[in-house]
Order: sequence, then structure tokens, then C-alpha cells
Amino acid sequence: MSNEIAKKEKPVDVLKSIIAAPSIEAQFKNALGEHKDTFVASLIDLYVNEKQLQTCDAKSVVLEALRAATLRLPLNRALGFAYIIVFNNSVKNPDGSWSKVPTPTFVPGYKGYIQLAMRTGQYRTINADFVYEGELRKVDKLKGEVAFDGEKKSDKIVGYFCYFELLNGFSKTLYVSIEEMAAYALRYSPSFKGRNKPTAEALIAAAQSGAVSSQVGWQGNFNDMGLKTVIRRLLSKYGYLSVEMQSAMDKDVEDAGNSRDETIAEHGNSKTIIAEAVEYEHIDTETGEITQGQAPAEQNTDAAPNY
Repeated sequence: MSNEIAKKEKPVDVLKSIIAAPSIEAQFKNALGEHKDTFVASLIDLYVNEKQLQTCDAKSVVLEALRAATLRLPLNRALGFAYIIVFNNSVKNPDGSWSKVPTPTFVPGYKGYIQLAMRTGQYRTINADFVYEGELRKVDKLKGEVAFDGEKKSDKIVGYFCYFELLNGFSKTLYVSIEEMAAYALRYSPSFKGRNKPTAEALIAAAQSGAVSSQVGWQGNFNDMGLKTVIRRLLSKYGYLSVEMQSAMDKDVEDAGNSRDETIAEHGNSKTIIAEAVEYEHIDTETGEITQGQAPAEQNTDAAPNY
């Protein structure tokens, strides 16, 4: 009888029962304090209105929501701080076959990254925006300076930029063309891992048309994703990163592959050096004679300066 009742239980009721579990409730309380009830109410509202989320495991949805809660980023789609996007991930079955499983995934929005940067108290200025045709005048690759003081010719978006200045005076700008952004999205986004992914030209055309759909992500709102990506790439490389910001970047699956590839690129030419194989110069302090040999096995730490 209890099984029949469970089968008839609505998805939203299952979600509510999971949230009400003492262990889950405690985690929301620890993360949000007195704002817990407001966040939970917005999560339930999001779940009720997002039919795709209802196809996912309810517990997984709650766990992804906890990721947003620990960063204190609201899940209200209208605000644009954070989202839970459903990806159809391929999962291997016990019999060896593969099937698509709807998987809820926490994704920070561009406003979320700006919010986290502001909380550090280290940024004097941070700005990100679209670049329209005619506005880009000069790119100085050596100095890392970009000039956007050209005359705007149309509402056609040609790229995205982010600029920040820290309190200590350090500043940096990053510009990414719309063509580079489309190639980036197709390469790294989990949304485009299937066979029916759009062409770069189709993504660019949608972005420049200004069309925004109810779908979240590159296909739903390419331009917002472009802003988020340029912000993330600039801050992750040159910005002041708090623990919260690092956590958000680690959880951002839209850029997980890019982070991995950038790490490989930066260290791909590194060479491992075995200390024992390196020749060591012995200097006779009396005669000044230099001879080659092996490094000493142990260092006299007593003689080392105490810093």
C-alpha cells in the first residue's frame, strides 16, 4: 500500500520531503542563516515551473541547489546570479549499454561572478559588456590594453569584454570576439556534446539577432553566457580570488574542460628534473677552483639562514 502512495506522490512533494530532512535542512541553515526559508521557497518555485528539472532525481536537484546556497547566490532566473541547468549525460548501464540521463547541474551566471568579486572588497572597479560594430579601435597585445572608443556603427555585437581594477591599482582588460566565443562554446560546453550541435555561424547569428529564449545556456542566451565566460577567464587568470570565487569556478561545468586544457597548456612544456642527475659545482673557498660533481646528499640545515 505504501508503495502505491509513493508512486502517486508528486515530484514537488518528493522535493519538499528531501529538503525537510534534518541533515539537508541543517546544511541550508548553516549556509544561509535567516535567509534559508526565502532560498528554499525560490528553489521550490523554480522546480515547479521547470518541467525539465522534474525529470531529474529530486535529491540531485537539492544537492545542486546546496552548491548555490553555500555561495549565497539566489536561483531566481530573472536575477541571473545562478542557474540549475539540465544536461542529458550519457550513463553506462550494467549490461554495457548506454542511456541518456537528465542531470541537474549548478552553473553560476555572470552576475554571480561579479557579486562574488565585489564581496572580496579588493576590486575598485569591475565591468563587463558587449562590444558593438565600430567600437573596437585598438588591441595592444604586448601591454594587454584594448581601446573601445571607436564610433558605434550598428547594434551588431562583435565581441565581449571585461575590465577590472584592484584597490592597489592593478588593472586588466580581456576582449573576446564573437567568433572566438562561438568556437569556445562548441568546444567546451556540455550542451554541445551530442551529434546535433549547431554550427558556429548559427550561434553567432542567434547572438547578433538579440533573440532570447526561455532556455538557459548558450543556445538560450548566448550573449549572457559570453559575458560570463569573459569575466571568468579574466578573473581566473589575473583577478583576486576569494575561496568563494575559486569554489564557484571549480563548480562551473561550462568551463571545466577549458580549465583543464589551460592548465595543460601552461605546464605542457615543463620538464621534470631529477635532482640527483644535475651536475653540482664545488667551489674551493681558498683557491676559487670550480669542479663538477654530484649534489651533496644532505644539507646542513643548521647553517641555513632562519627566515
